[in-house]
Amino acid sequence: MVWWKKRSAWERELKAVLKAEEAFRNRQLSGRESILNRVLTDKVPPKLDEKLRQAFYGAFSFLFANGTGMIEKMYGSEAAERQYKMNAYAAGLKESRKSLRAFSKKAAVAGSRNLVLAGAEGLGLGLLGVGLPDIPLFTAMIFKSLYELGSYYGFGHEEEEEKYWILLLIQGALTYGGEFLKAEEECERFIEHGTLPESYQQKDRMEKTCSLLSGELLYMKFLQGVPVAGVLGGACDVIYLNRIQSYAKIKYRKRFLLKWKRELWRERGQKEYEG
Repeated sequence: MVWWKKRSAWERELKAVLKAEEAFRNRQLSGRESILNRVLTDKVPPKLDEKLRQAFYGAFSFLFANGTGMIEKMYGSEAAERQYKMNAYAAGLKESRKSLRAFSKKAAVAGSRNLVLAGAEGLGLGLLGVGLPDIPLFTAMIFKSLYELGSYYGFGHEEEEEKYWILLLIQGALTYGGEFLKAEEECERFIEHGTLPESYQQKDRMEKTCSLLSGELLYMKFLQGVPVAGVLGGACDVIYLNRIQSYAKIKYRKRFLLKWKRELWRERGQKEYEG
């Protein structure tokens, strides 16, 4: 007779996260430039890339320095924190897949709502032919999505370590091939240790992240500046926000599950947690 041990709820949740992580990794390793980008290459003004990068950098700098309260009001930070505490209490009483999934379920609902908001904003401005002025609004939606997602998993966003984590998530979502693997390695190191790299400088990391965003959205934002036809360019807000959210959901969920396990070890004084 073959004896086998049933996996704990925590093990099954982690397995699901690792599967989603692998699927996302495979997409990023095989990523290719879109056909639309190749068509628009010769039509984009040479200075637009730098203007776009500066617009993103200005938005990032403002939101990190002065925008915390504004972003928290946009999604109701206190309600999200209360929801996390309720879910944590329920999962502490009885750990099951249902109780552990409650965290990601709330995060998924919030993510879908943010995509609808980003779509309405991007498509509306695209119809009017508004491109660059859309950057502060789109950046605020990125921050709102990541702050809100983190809150549902019990993570903050004001500490320097959390700002670094947020920049890492954006980088991981927007890089391909070897650069994606580097971002992945940094994410995994942070999940394990929760500390800043010795050489970390927020300004340098923001510049790198903004360059990635401007490079990815350059052609779409150019198209968004054309009235009516800009609707197609405005749709990129949803496309890229969805990609950032998808990656962030995987990484926040993984970080949460590993943190949950470590805390149970400490609370129960066990060498091995078995659910």
